[in-house]
Amino acid sequence: MFTKTTALAAAVAISASSVFAGGLSPEIVETPVMEEVMVAPAGPSIDPTYIVIGLIAALLIATSINDDDEEGPPDCDPFCIADE
Repeated sequence: MFTKTTALAAAVAISASSVFAGGLSPEIVETPVMEEVMVAPAGPSIDPTYIVIGLIAALLIATSINDDDEEGPPDCDPFCIADE
């Protein structure tokens, strides 16, 4: 039994040392693959919110300018003179 244990211990020791047989050789290092950098497209120079607010303000100004609340008679031509 002693010889079987010794033979098993020797077999384990030999197999363990053969695992590290190439451990001191220089390591082969592969260069990492460089991924292509995607550049984001340039954004607008003006925030779209300001454009929308400007359009709403322009519409409000246009409706207040084109107000048809004149003081003359309703069926008077543009060239008639209203009674004062």
